[in-house]
Amino acid sequence: MTLKLLVLFFTPLISGLLIYLVPKGKNTNYKLLLVFAGAYLFAITVIHILPELYRQHLGIELIGLFVLAGFFLQQLLEYFTSGVEHGHIHTHDHHDHGHHHHSHHRQSVSALVLLTALCIHAFLEGSMLAEPATMGPAYDVNAILLGIALHRAPAAFALMTVLAFQLRSRSRALPYLIGFSFAAPIGLLLSSYLASEEIISATALIYLYALVCGNFLHISTTIVFESSPDHRFNARKLAVAIFGSLVAVAAEYML
Repeated sequence: MTLKLLVLFFTPLISGLLIYLVPKGKNTNYKLLLVFAGAYLFAITVIHILPELYRQHLGIELIGLFVLAGFFLQQLLEYFTSGVEHGHIHTHDHHDHGHHHHSHHRQSVSALVLLTALCIHAFLEGSMLAEPATMGPAYDVNAILLGIALHRAPAAFALMTVLAFQLRSRSRALPYLIGFSFAAPIGLLLSSYLASEEIISATALIYLYALVCGNFLHISTTIVFESSPDHRFNARKLAVAIFGSLVAVAAEYML
């Protein structure tokens, strides 16, 4: 549990702080890392999480509905985040200095909305890593933890880039990063507590995992498909995606 909490907290925190190593106005190209992370997350969802959910025989008839709900929940969250959770960086400069104070207030509200949506997503991800007895030894949370860490790293960097631009200060964006870093560990702690105290049923927990599974499917497929504009063939990105999937296969069948 301690290791999972440390990974969930420090991965986005350290990744977000890397913005201080990047000169202002510069943007590093980490598209291939995103493709690898997306392919890994997609593969681990398909070959590990989904089969394990259907193996439980607990509310199995509704699992698919919750996966669909999670998929569209993530679509809704992305309306507020503009895809920051899969590494998108959108910054739009505004030159209307006559409305500076009003603009700053609007940017602060926008930053809070962005943070809230990202924290909901991160909270749900963290809850996926609880290990109730009902899931059995086949449910390998370490493979899932790696997938979450891989995609939270670029998400945190993108978050800091966007907020530093919106708030016109990297230091002003730092509390948002810290709040974002706490979201997934809180999700893990809460879901573990609710499961261990049997406050929520094993079936409810399966439905929660199915919801997050839908989130993963949306994020991972978006990353992989959006990495090739106009769907042009890119051998290098395809090779990275296949490699990411093979790493997930290795994590599932060899570790």
